[in-house]
Amino acid sequence: MRFMRLGEPGAEIPAVGDGARTWDLRPLTADIDGAFLASDGLARAEAAALAGELPELAAEGLRFGAPIARPQAVICIGMNYAAHARESGSEPPADIVVFYKHPNTVVGPNDDILLPPGSTTTDWEVELAAVIGTRARYLSSPEEALGHIAGFAVANDVSEREYQLERSLGQWSKGKSFETFNPLGPWLVPTAQVGDGSGLRIHSSVNGESRQDSSTSDLIFGVAEIVYRLSQFTVLEPGDLINTGTPEGVGLSGRFPYLAAGDRVRLGIDGLGEQDATVRPAV
Repeated sequence: MRFMRLGEPGAEIPAVGDGARTWDLRPLTADIDGAFLASDGLARAEAAALAGELPELAAEGLRFGAPIARPQAVICIGMNYAAHARESGSEPPADIVVFYKHPNTVVGPNDDILLPPGSTTTDWEVELAAVIGTRARYLSSPEEALGHIAGFAVANDVSEREYQLERSLGQWSKGKSFETFNPLGPWLVPTAQVGDGSGLRIHSSVNGESRQDSSTSDLIFGVAEIVYRLSQFTVLEPGDLINTGTPEGVGLSGRFPYLAAGDRVRLGIDGLGEQDATVRPAV
């Protein structure tokens, strides 16, 4: 089953689908949010859909919103693929590198990416995103941490490199929190269907030319390990979003031009769907 939110921004309909049919979740919940996830909502919704207890939804032509409602926190892990760390001029880290994005950066998977005024160094970063399902604090192991993950989605950790690296004074979030800088989705796929998130092909292209092509098995710190380590110094709440890092092949490498207005960015992860966004100037 795939969980999604369909419709215009601010009026998305929570839904679940199996690839052939789509069901309306509004008899169960107003939205796919932390409260819904914490109450075993994904399993309840799947059971209700299969039992014929939910109305079908005519989904064709509807916009995909982000598959979760605006999260309380967007927590990001940097330098989490060894090859990406090297292309960025760094050695692989000995512990997780953490930074944050403003939650209002989260938009739909095919929404326009808005290029900041004057930016010439805006970059793409395809990432495996994990969504927290139940509160996690001081967890005892990665195995325990896996049970706190509701599911997985595709994220694009869009980054403005000048603000991130030259104007940052050490704080990456300056280059990470522009509007539209976290396209998410199209779906939230439950952990029961994905496992620990390893072994998935992860890829991106710009204007039809391949940029990134790797596997989530190459993560330095796996998703469960990330959640375990995060829980030692921050309380993770249901609905929190964690971007787990990007593989090599970004503009920062110097091998490819940065994004410009009119560029088409496509990216995806096996089993989690694909994004298809156009870069537009912010006005």
